[in-house]
Amino acid sequence: MCRLTGVIKDSGLRTMYEQEKGEKGQTRIENLEELVTATRQFSYNDEDEDLMPLQAFLSHAALEAGEGQADTWQDAVQLMTLHSAKGLEFPQVFIVGMEEGMFPSQMSLDEGGRLEEERRLAYVGVTRAMQKLTLTYAETRRLYGKEVYHRPSRFIGELPEECVEEVRLRATVSRPVSHQRMGTPLAENDTGYKLGQRVRHAKFGEGTIVNLEGSGEHSRLQVAFQGQGIKWLVAAYAKLETV
Repeated sequence: MCRLTGVIKDSGLRTMYEQEKGEKGQTRIENLEELVTATRQFSYNDEDEDLMPLQAFLSHAALEAGEGQADTWQDAVQLMTLHSAKGLEFPQVFIVGMEEGMFPSQMSLDEGGRLEEERRLAYVGVTRAMQKLTLTYAETRRLYGKEVYHRPSRFIGELPEECVEEVRLRATVSRPVSHQRMGTPLAENDTGYKLGQRVRHAKFGEGTIVNLEGSGEHSRLQVAFQGQGIKWLVAAYAKLETV
């Protein structure tokens, strides 16, 4: 639809997105391209004769979007992003792709500060489940023609062990998950600290280690202190005592 292409050009949207750095700008450009593709596949029929082609398409798209979500009483599977799931609850929730490099994304692992944003997003997804939550990950994926091996997401390893049950396709029984066996790199690092370990800080008091990052002199600990909130500490200078 030429009119939509003109609207995008005249609005300056594509130019603005091209100037954005990182994944967000590229994703928005791809969304614009998908929108143009959708308009080309749209069939303008007699029922839309009172509308301009672009108006007819937008009206059709609005109806399609409305039909995409089932009512609460319907027995249906609803697909959505974690962002769009905010504020909603469901009896059963499946979160897929829980692998290092996917969720959290490789970009969040490479860029400082973005990991916490994805950790909060994981919390949103987990808390959407009213009765049962299922997290899935692939041990191998075919990317760019090659088999790539993945570790389970660190977000799985951060869940309370007593609340997690692992089900493997080749196993005959389900069993509680072992963080070490799953291979998460954050269960323990070369500082000797472990996830879930109780520690005491001279200023913040007692707390529990909820995350480990880095190695050597760059190791950092995230500790949830009682009454003090969650703090990031450099392991080499934290001077923590085990409780």
